[in-house]
Amino acid sequence: MTTSSAKGAGMTEDRPEWTRSIDLASRRFGGTVMWASDELFAEKENLLNPWTPRHQPETFGPKGQVYDGWETRRHREPGDDQAIVRLGMPGVIAGVVVDTAFFKGNYPPHVSVEACALPGYPGVDEVAAADWDVLVDRAQAEGHTENTYAVESARRYTHVRLTMHPDGGVARLRVHGTVVPDPALVDASALDLAALENGAVVTGCSNMFYSSPNNVLAPGLAANQAEGWETARRRDDGNDWMTVRLAGEGVVRFAELDTSNLRGNAPGSASLSGSADGETWFELLPATRLQPDTRHRFPVPDAAAARYVRLDIHPDGGLARLRLWGGLTEDGRRDLAARYEAG
Repeated sequence: MTTSSAKGAGMTEDRPEWTRSIDLASRRFGGTVMWASDELFAEKENLLNPWTPRHQPETFGPKGQVYDGWETRRHREPGDDQAIVRLGMPGVIAGVVVDTAFFKGNYPPHVSVEACALPGYPGVDEVAAADWDVLVDRAQAEGHTENTYAVESARRYTHVRLTMHPDGGVARLRVHGTVVPDPALVDASALDLAALENGAVVTGCSNMFYSSPNNVLAPGLAANQAEGWETARRRDDGNDWMTVRLAGEGVVRFAELDTSNLRGNAPGSASLSGSADGETWFELLPATRLQPDTRHRFPVPDAAAARYVRLDIHPDGGLARLRLWGGLTEDGRRDLAARYEAG
């Protein structure tokens, strides 16, 4: 069952709350378009570009106007166009965005989205032959619009299939949801408890003016300033902060605070606190001086088990990455397995 809405391209006000959750399909997290039925005018890979769609009018190549999206030829016979996406991080899907930015006379009037769950690394033929669940059932789409479709499913998925009825162009496909890792692929005794791919997520922050705090939990190194978290400049006596629900209850042994690419806007110092319930906090790392454009690693000796961690930066600025290396408790291991089995 789905519900849908549409907004003009580039507009972000009043977007559904679920659009703040992780884009499981993003190329930045390892998502890929495995196959498309046609891509004559614009390449299928553009669907998962992490940046906002771009457009330069009257820019023509040998096949027509150049689009930052996926565009197929006009159908002259019955049939629909499809693309299959392997999610960068498998998980439970809360909703999808089919963004038709700059596709005004060539967008699909209707779209469908399906999903499936397969183990390992199947090929295109194996994925195509899977049993697919319908998430968005032939819903109306508008041109030059972020078309949003809420999804009501508790299942864990690894792949999605977008269908355009019958053809046309889509700039971006965003698949928002919650990461659910496979416990068989996680070393519960030594892992990054704050990694998105292990199931951690930001639960709150003081400010996200320039970029999302979830960026600091992303895989790999930040390529530039925009791939981290950065706040507006404070003009008061307070400080900025964020809270993270860890991959599971665990014991933090090392903390990595990375200010790479942040040169004139790195925090002066930072501290970390832990909590079992998100309400009562204990110290993990006292306020510690940070340097600009630097990967800092600090030992966290004799820490108590935590389900949540709070990062305070003083007074403001940003962070490229936060890594919290440690191990899951027995309760944390059981919770990780239960989330996987529920999907």
